[in-house]
Amino acid sequence: MGQYLGEEIRKLGFGMMRLPKNGEAIDIETTKVMVDKFLAAGFTYFDTAYVYQGSEDATRQALVERYPRESFQLATKNAAWLNSEKREDAVAQFETSLKRLGTDYIDFYLLHNLGDKRTTLFEDFDLWNYFLEQKKAGRIRHLGFSFHSTADQLDEILAKHPEAEFVQLQINYADWEHKFIQSRLNYEVCRKHGRPVIIMEPVKGGMLATPPESVVKILRDANPDISPAAWAIRFGASLPGVITVLSGMSTPEQMDDNLNSMKDFHALTEAEKATVFEAQKALAAVPMIPCTSCDYCAKVCPMNIGISGTFNGRNLLTLYNNVESAKVQIFWAVANLGKKDAVECIGCGKCEEVCPQHLEIRKLLAEAAKAFSQKKSEPEQKS
Repeated sequence: MGQYLGEEIRKLGFGMMRLPKNGEAIDIETTKVMVDKFLAAGFTYFDTAYVYQGSEDATRQALVERYPRESFQLATKNAAWLNSEKREDAVAQFETSLKRLGTDYIDFYLLHNLGDKRTTLFEDFDLWNYFLEQKKAGRIRHLGFSFHSTADQLDEILAKHPEAEFVQLQINYADWEHKFIQSRLNYEVCRKHGRPVIIMEPVKGGMLATPPESVVKILRDANPDISPAAWAIRFGASLPGVITVLSGMSTPEQMDDNLNSMKDFHALTEAEKATVFEAQKALAAVPMIPCTSCDYCAKVCPMNIGISGTFNGRNLLTLYNNVESAKVQIFWAVANLGKKDAVECIGCGKCEEVCPQHLEIRKLLAEAAKAFSQKKSEPEQKS
């Protein structure tokens, strides 16, 4: 257990984003079992958000109404960019979260998913100062933000807002050197500014729990008693300055696996770091569509197809063989940006004329459309 911001927190946090379901509804009874296991093992950090459908209510029922308030830390988030036409709309999210959670204060309150245009409304509505006022009033103990963008943007935000006490970042060994996610670069910015980090997506939405067989073999040969998911979580937890690593657990079995690997946590040894490095190299060796996301194709496509976003999703499918997770990625990188599905391609070939990588874009789009059958998936909200 480590101490950050005056709080004693162990290195595993319970992400209440992918809770077990009974049909379409969250399975409260199974969630209670998981909460009980988590607390009994000595872990105390629970992460939810205003935009996680049903999660705050479930957290109240499974946790807040059943345990002394001082026995755990509660984190939730404010998504000002979601249906907020005026400041009062964003402020109402804070009040709604308190009501849903059945508490009069939040231990770790986050401005949700800063980066790009999403940062703007928090500034326009003067929400930083509003939440600082709530902190002074004792309704927030620690104020920070979650972030999904580039290191230069993160540097600007932290320079402008020294009141941010911590940052929640997407960090995992697969994305450590990713050109766009920039796990390492963003982590280094936080270290430069002296901000502790909470890690989200340590298992990349569950995909590093079932990585390619080449990766599984490397991890299994190094230690057959540690699951691929546990390797991924331990990678993040071993980084200096990390408060806790969030895992969005959906079953008691996943909870047991994480607790077994993290209850007596020790940072990765040098030999184990070398194993993870080999796993990174094995992931990089998987044949991928060599799209650099320069988006020259997007500038000339008459149908406004989300070409690079589709290829990113197709590469995820190749790596992890997880159709639903890849569809979610395509939603965020295609439909969410106002682009059209690959199935809308008319085969004009203008994209191929300008592609610096000389990709057979029409063929690759057709293959992607077939792989996904273009069925819509409900997106998961970014952490």
